[in-house]
Amino acid sequence: MTRHIVLGNQSLLVNIDKWFQVRDIYYPYVGLENHVLGHAHRIGLFVDGEITWINEDRWHRNTAYKNDTLVTENKAVNRDLDIELILEENVYCEDNIFLRKITVKNNRNYKRNIRLFFNQDFHLYGTGIGDTAVYQMDHNVIVHYKRSRYFLIGALKSNKKEGFTSDIEDYAIGESETGSLEGTFKDAEDGVLSKNPVSQGSVDSTIGLSLNIPSLSSKVVYYYFTVGNNFDDVYRLHDYLMDEGPEELFNHAEGCQRSWVNHTTTDLSNLDSRLATLYKRSLLIIKTQFDINGAIIAANDSDNLQFNRDSYSYMWSRDGALVAIALINAGFAEFTKPFFRFCRDVLWWKGCMLHKYNPDKTLGSSWHPWVEDGKPALPIQEDETGLVIYALWKYYEVTKDLDFIKELYEPLVKKAVFFMDDYRYPNSLPRESFDLWEERRGIFTFTSAAVYVGLTAAENISGLFDDTYTCNICRSRYLTLRNAILKELFSREKGIFLRGIKYRNQNINQKKVDLTIDSSVYGIFEFGMLPADDERVIRTMKNIENNLWVGKSGGVARYENDYYYRKSDKYPGNPWITCTLWLAKWYIAKSNVLDEMEKALELINWVADCSLETGIMPEQVHPLTGESISVAPLTWSHAEFVDTVTKYVEKRKKLEINK
Repeated sequence: MTRHIVLGNQSLLVNIDKWFQVRDIYYPYVGLENHVLGHAHRIGLFVDGEITWINEDRWHRNTAYKNDTLVTENKAVNRDLDIELILEENVYCEDNIFLRKITVKNNRNYKRNIRLFFNQDFHLYGTGIGDTAVYQMDHNVIVHYKRSRYFLIGALKSNKKEGFTSDIEDYAIGESETGSLEGTFKDAEDGVLSKNPVSQGSVDSTIGLSLNIPSLSSKVVYYYFTVGNNFDDVYRLHDYLMDEGPEELFNHAEGCQRSWVNHTTTDLSNLDSRLATLYKRSLLIIKTQFDINGAIIAANDSDNLQFNRDSYSYMWSRDGALVAIALINAGFAEFTKPFFRFCRDVLWWKGCMLHKYNPDKTLGSSWHPWVEDGKPALPIQEDETGLVIYALWKYYEVTKDLDFIKELYEPLVKKAVFFMDDYRYPNSLPRESFDLWEERRGIFTFTSAAVYVGLTAAENISGLFDDTYTCNICRSRYLTLRNAILKELFSREKGIFLRGIKYRNQNINQKKVDLTIDSSVYGIFEFGMLPADDERVIRTMKNIENNLWVGKSGGVARYENDYYYRKSDKYPGNPWITCTLWLAKWYIAKSNVLDEMEKALELINWVADCSLETGIMPEQVHPLTGESISVAPLTWSHAEFVDTVTKYVEKRKKLEINK
């Protein structure tokens, strides 16, 4: 369940698999309305009297990006046919245009005619019901449409040409997944398409064009689709592409991506080149998952649908806040402003963030109940509220943008403060909510630390406006909360912090302790409750490392006996990218000399080793084989990598100065 290539401009997101097939297209929101839904858009060649699709085993493929960009350098070689393809792909930065440049190499010493076929299997609005595909002779293109979603498909044999028609030479439109009809790609098996001009229902289309390639030579073709809400939109973009030429759009998009990513304030000059490249790649990948309207989406790999009939294509405000913090620390604070406005707009009337949200600001699906033990219960993870306020303070620390903070103070910050102050037990611990893993309800160390840091951040923000009343609420609340955490969530017997507790019948004198070793307890030092070198933190983190380290593959599991995608009973669970980087952060935070940083670098390199060849990072990896498990890319994984490397670079520089 991985996407080896992701391309996007914060409105149009295109995911491509390791067989170079487009598998997901999101528009007009990143993470909402998947118009392919995992169905494959195939590429085929008819050569020497036979059809071959490049997803077949006899093709050898290598996926890659150009450095500092999201332009692909994918290569496919068929040694039986002596054909080589180079695919360069991107999504245009300023308009919703997908571009694919294909260099076709004839590696035989005689001239050959090679026909290329491109198959489109759209499922508009994610259903594939009631779609229409039509051939438009005026522009020599095919358009798939339904309601307000239009996709125009064309191809060119040269960068510039006269007129505004594409170079499609053959086409077929027909039904797919209907009875015995598999799709029009089957029509390409004899090298000739039917030229059927229209179909409706569950439909697909295939276009073809022919190349005469001299011996030991190559030729270039361009495939593209434009996206809009009506015919005018897609034709306007098509005409713009024809007028400018695809090479100009490629070059401009590449330049935009290089310019953006190289604005990072992190000094990567003394970092291993592999890690520096992966750092920038992670920033670019994070950007593709950040909808232009502010939602930071967890993941957009639709293969997960086959397992639980839902996806990761939502915004969890916890994930979003931690991603925003990583971007702020890396020098992209201004870029995060839409996220905070999004949170302001969706904050529930009580002053808390609910479970998760769609990128259009509607409430996402949830498995959290609104009732517990026959009584009303809030279906929340309270850390999601506290961390948003913490991230906002991090934004101000870097930018000093008081006008922006003022815009959010009353509708976001103060409402969250009053909620966090009210939603507590008499001993000041937060009332029950779900843990960050979304699996159990209770009072957790991570959640409590997140509320603590949210309140300290809110005190700082309130001070900007001389709001003594709110400042006093925050200070009184977080001081008593800190004492309660140290008393209730620390095991004096074991000398470590607990995952969490629960009060029976909400009676604070009847405490049930959860002794499960859980990596999320790292929040104690990450959110400023205690320093990383505090003896209690040291024992806690060493306990995590000793008990959650996955022996064969390496890496840190989430917690003991983790069942999610469990692959082996020999280990506590599958190693997660984020959990491993939390351990690295602790080593960085507690280091006082350069030699102590080596363990952190070792863990950072482990994460790099677990990434796909394109730099895409999964959620977790197989404990025996190291292969990716669950969704990829996971935005949180990339953000934790960026933030950990940022901290590593800054700490190393500090230690070198003090050496």
